Amino acid sequence: MKAARVSGPGSAAATDQRLALLGGTPVGVPSKPHYPRFTDQARRDIDEVLREGDMVGLGRAHPWIDAAERAIAEWHEVAHCLTTSSGHASLHACLMGLQITGGAEVITTPYTWGASTSPILYNNALPVFADVDPEHGLLDADSVREAIGPRTEAILVTHIYGQPANMTALSKLASDHGLALIEDGSQAHGAKHHGRRIGGFGDAAGFSCMGGKLLATSEAGYLVTNRDDAYWNAVISCQHAGGTEHAGRADEEGFPSDLRPYMDSLHLTYRVSVLNAILLVHQLAKLDEENDNRIQNRAWFVEAIDGVASVSAPEYPDGEPVYHMVSLNFVPGHAGISKPTYLAALQAEGVPAFSYIETPLHRLERLRPGTQAPRTMWADRLARSGMDYSSLELPGCDAKVERSFEMSWNWIDRDQAAMERLASAFIKVEEQLDALRSYERSLG
Repeated sequence: MKAARVSGPGSAAATDQRLALLGGTPVGVPSKPHYPRFTDQARRDIDEVLREGDMVGLGRAHPWIDAAERAIAEWHEVAHCLTTSSGHASLHACLMGLQITGGAEVITTPYTWGASTSPILYNNALPVFADVDPEHGLLDADSVREAIGPRTEAILVTHIYGQPANMTALSKLASDHGLALIEDGSQAHGAKHHGRRIGGFGDAAGFSCMGGKLLATSEAGYLVTNRDDAYWNAVISCQHAGGTEHAGRADEEGFPSDLRPYMDSLHLTYRVSVLNAILLVHQLAKLDEENDNRIQNRAWFVEAIDGVASVSAPEYPDGEPVYHMVSLNFVPGHAGISKPTYLAALQAEGVPAFSYIETPLHRLERLRPGTQAPRTMWADRLARSGMDYSSLELPGCDAKVERSFEMSWNWIDRDQAAMERLASAFIKVEEQLDALRSYERSLG
């Protein structure tokens, strides 16, 4: 790396050199744009539906749900899209659609939010945690291979922070071992691996569309798949049949006759709201442009911190991330301070930096044998399985947790000046590492 810059707008040489943490003046990072941003037409369409009271959407008989599912399937270049009430619901629908249950084992990542693993547990299956690579925190194919056992039925891979996992290697593993492959793209709408959008590599994929995601509504999600059976099996488990004055999923074209006896009221209410279906249509129309702007802003930011040796930015030779968050890796050997102290210094300057994953899933209390946590539907099966996640040694995951920190990246307009201002806070902290080392020593 080059030496850190010591001049320019917002740098320590141009302003108060003291760190804000130590009494100086904060750099003052510009506020992120208002997010999510909805178009005037989206608001008009919602207002029209509210005026008309056309709020019951049980499936594609409602024109907005039909429009959302067709648009999303076309965008992903897959056969089917099933809209859902949340990202959790979409992943649960994937597992139900693929019939991964009855104590089946699903190999997955410990370095993610629990939304990737809780659907496994709640579908009466068992998560098996494999390791991740320490630079990106993405599921490591070699570790997955070692974790495959006689009860393994699926791999569930998370494209965390908008970073695409190595789908070439994971797809081959799944194919070679006859395993289902599920993608969690909740933070990665539009990310690509070798030029191909994630979501279509596996047997099914689930996406979250809550208000903070790349494809943001208020709260929604969707399943995409090329498998007819996965789609229709999911439909009968989490969507309304219809049969009243409102047409439902059983009335849709292509509904399999052999499933008709099972399309009943014993389902989870995972259908999307009509209002969020409207937002999905309009938000999808501008997603590619917003993703491009996020990518360019991240490129400007990384260029501006070249020379800040206390952090490193992951590189992506085989993929194209879309940056729901920007993940950076702290370099304690250079900084000579702890990550909490470094983050405190950045935060005092106005940088909204945080550690997204502070505790990996295999170390959560509710997954420990003998836990005294409130009883859940999966606790007994987990206990009978003999799984002891706390004994796992996953060094790649430990390294990523120890070093990683993140920034939300809802910079959906290109703004090079804002990126340089953000970077100037990193530069200022880099120039004042000696002062931070003294400060940390004084804390004992």
